[in-house]
Amino acid sequence: MTRITADPSAVQSPRTLIRTRIGGIGGDGDGVGRLSDGRPLYLPYTLPDELVEARAELRRGGGMAGVAEAILEPSAERVSPPCPHFGVCGGCTLQHWGRAALDRWKSAELAAALAAAGYPDAPLQPLVPSGPGTRRRVDLAIRKQGGVVLGFHRHRAADVVPIEACLVAAPTIVALLEPLRGVIQRLQAIRREASCAINILDTGPDLLFRTDGELAASDRRLLAAFATAHGIPRIAWARGDGDIELAAQLGPVAVTLAGVVVAPPPGAFLQATAEGAAAITAAVLAALPAGLRPRDRVVELHSGCGTLTFAIARHARVTAYEGDAGAVAALTRAAGQAGLHGTVLAQLRDLNRQPLGEPELRDAAAIVLDPPFGGALTQTEAIAASAATRVIYVSCSPAALARDAAVLQGAGFALASAAPIDQFLWSSRLESVCVFTRPPRPRRAFRSPR
Repeated sequence: MTRITADPSAVQSPRTLIRTRIGGIGGDGDGVGRLSDGRPLYLPYTLPDELVEARAELRRGGGMAGVAEAILEPSAERVSPPCPHFGVCGGCTLQHWGRAALDRWKSAELAAALAAAGYPDAPLQPLVPSGPGTRRRVDLAIRKQGGVVLGFHRHRAADVVPIEACLVAAPTIVALLEPLRGVIQRLQAIRREASCAINILDTGPDLLFRTDGELAASDRRLLAAFATAHGIPRIAWARGDGDIELAAQLGPVAVTLAGVVVAPPPGAFLQATAEGAAAITAAVLAALPAGLRPRDRVVELHSGCGTLTFAIARHARVTAYEGDAGAVAALTRAAGQAGLHGTVLAQLRDLNRQPLGEPELRDAAAIVLDPPFGGALTQTEAIAASAATRVIYVSCSPAALARDAAVLQGAGFALASAAPIDQFLWSSRLESVCVFTRPPRPRRAFRSPR
């Protein structure tokens, strides 16, 4: 997300109203108009072709960010946002756009990212959507300001908007919001601010609190009672970014990944929706090379707990690299329990600091790369310099994908397919699975010494 810098010198006269036509939607979901000098004016909650009356407020990049005071000519694609928190909560910033138009824009954003990387005619597949009420992971922000504020951050701001309901979150998560407020009010570990990550697993909600104070014995008793009352098998805790420990555990935790039961660590990364995870997995499996044999090896980078690992392991051996020790332990344990010791090998490795090079990639039939939001430039450069012939890139940021894909394009990779997958309904975010291939490098002829 682009940050708006509160630079007083960047403020134009707040009384000056600018009339501008919105030319399109930028990558962060804001409408883009023009100032009188031609610079871009970024206006949230506007749509293409709308004529708006706006104020420019703060400098943003080479232009200004502002606020649309009035929509003079609304778009035919504008709809009534169904959420009462729209326009305040920073989550669903495109809820005012008709779904068909929004889907077309997201597909076009992926095409534009690939064109910027040197692939102007990207073979895009139809977008796979996720519906309302399907988000199985949320990160809630917490503030104690007299009372308890539990919700999401305001659009491009640090303060927290209290949330009574969320149309994208799973009903199990929404049902916990009000009880959570009650228990948070009594937690001594929360002085001023905290967060709570909720994953919905097969076994129920899994909670991780990060607080600004120490967890007292009374807090542990309180959380144990809360877990019992609401069918929560595990609640974990950490102070800030410190080590995670159990606060209450009433039973086992489990999520099934491609038929393998995994006990993920607290706060583990899972794909945002089950539909999205299934679509990503299907796209990755379809991209594996034809004729893949069980003894062939696939290298998986940023594997997490095994969302893709166990699906790939049905077709080939997998060497899975991940930088989180808890995820590697969970993956290793699950592989052993599933009888996959010889098929799945999990390795702990910080791929940003220590990317895999030619020796480790040499015999890979395919490389599956699923990096975090910032992408994987260093690792992509190492792949480009290797003899790799097939890269299956799972992206959650078109901008990072454009940068990394340009490296592959420069190294002779062609784009075989691109599948847009929308796990983030009504937001500007988009997942995709892109497949890059190139011919094997010719081997040098062996010459015997004379």
